[in-house]
Amino acid sequence: MPRQAVGETVRVAIHAPAPLVRAGLAGFVALDPRLHELPRARIGEADAIVVAVDVADASALDLLHRLCDKPGARFLVVVGRKWRADLSAARQRGVRAVVWWDFCSPDVFARSVRAVAGSEETPLPSQLTPGRPARNPERAEHHVVASRGRAEPRLDAREVDVLRLIAEGKQCDEIALELSYSERTVRYILYGAMKRLRTRNRAHAVSHAIRAGLI
Repeated sequence: MPRQAVGETVRVAIHAPAPLVRAGLAGFVALDPRLHELPRARIGEADAIVVAVDVADASALDLLHRLCDKPGARFLVVVGRKWRADLSAARQRGVRAVVWWDFCSPDVFARSVRAVAGSEETPLPSQLTPGRPARNPERAEHHVVASRGRAEPRLDAREVDVLRLIAEGKQCDEIALELSYSERTVRYILYGAMKRLRTRNRAHAVSHAIRAGLI
């Protein structure tokens, strides 16, 4: 399956058993002029195949194979609750990125699809590790992501929320209003995240967290 060059339209196929989830993902595709949804019958022509599952396990990996067994097929998996699949097996089945549904905004979705369609063969992406510290404590237990041979530091839920909102372009006063914190508390949380990640400034902290799959 050929890689997409920067600026080219990415052909996307979507599989989601839940009608509302499928409609949401199709809406994300429609919002980005660089993405084009293909009908189910043309799934083998897709540059990126998006599959939504509630629990990612061995049966979910079998589903990927049934959907498209074409060599070089590349999948973005949107996970609702839990990741239980073997990472090596997921890689072999063509999984190139994972997004937790709680964090699947239109921007995150579009960037993930383009990355899956355009990336070269690389080591297993950190996004594949279940490291989204959402409001679900079961998910937070797995919040250690391998990166360049070392374990990434943990971020608590407040730090993740603040960095995620900064990544969306919000200022500290806007974040304080949205999270019902004082602006001073937001700055304190941000400083703690920067220190924990050993980054120089907020932009560095956000880019590091995104690359490591922490937000």
